Amino acid sequence: MTASTETSRPEARTVFLLAHTGRPAAVRSAELVVQGLLAHGIRVRVLDEEAADLPLPASVERVTVDEKDETRGVLDGCELLVVLGGDGTLLRGAEFSRASGVPMLGVNLGTVGFLAEAERDDLDQVVDRVVTRSYEVEERMTLDVTVLSDGIVVYTDWALNEASVEKVARERMLEVVLEVDGRPVSGFGGDGVVCATPTGSTAYAFSAGGPIVWPEVEALLMVPISAHALFAKPLVTAPESVLAVEVRPNTRSGVLWCDGRRTVDLPPGARVEVRRGAVPVRLARLHHAPFTDRLVAKFALPVAGWRGAPR
Repeated sequence: MTASTETSRPEARTVFLLAHTGRPAAVRSAELVVQGLLAHGIRVRVLDEEAADLPLPASVERVTVDEKDETRGVLDGCELLVVLGGDGTLLRGAEFSRASGVPMLGVNLGTVGFLAEAERDDLDQVVDRVVTRSYEVEERMTLDVTVLSDGIVVYTDWALNEASVEKVARERMLEVVLEVDGRPVSGFGGDGVVCATPTGSTAYAFSAGGPIVWPEVEALLMVPISAHALFAKPLVTAPESVLAVEVRPNTRSGVLWCDGRRTVDLPPGARVEVRRGAVPVRLARLHHAPFTDRLVAKFALPVAGWRGAPR
């Protein structure tokens, strides 16, 4: 009897590619990334709605999104999500990443791009790191958001950067009362309030005057937007805290924005509760550079004259 031998096949690997096809730079970058991955035997999957705008070979897999939940099942079997674009595209990628648990590797083709790990000039390195799996994965804190009206939950959502309660009419202030852990803190009229994660501290919360919080710090931020009040300072609370913003009954309606992408109207008397999210977003990291260096580079901060600590 002759013993049979079984030849092991190489592991089939699949990477999902999400790109801002309205940017010529993203289209060209996507073409280069796809060519690099396919050359190393790694399968590539894209959204069918984007495929028509990308110069892709027939071997690239196309998937159609679910009408009710576009993130459902799209990344099944994928080891990594590569996103090419600006902050908006990266936040869209975060929706897919959170829903699937697949790490997201962002390539910045916009202006700031704090969520991105690489720039457009790093595409060769990105492909090489993906091929050799030379990246680490870190988890970023998210927010779970609940909207109540007359004590009844009417809407739930989540955010990676921030959940913002804002006024609708430009000519009228939004009257709100802030609460932390079941106790009132302050009330005022203004443009609204931003509730943010440390990741979001460099986004809308930063523009509203909030502090920059290092990603390693676990905390929740509450930042008033153009408040007409003597005490309306940014607050930094424990990650276990529950933040609440109540829209006063005698004010105009407001609106809730989650990461500037998903929105719902807030009637007078509505209550928005924000707490630490149960599901984080996983980011693929290529570099070990300190957040301080990233901050200086992204904001082009002036550090000329720095000599460092004596040695």
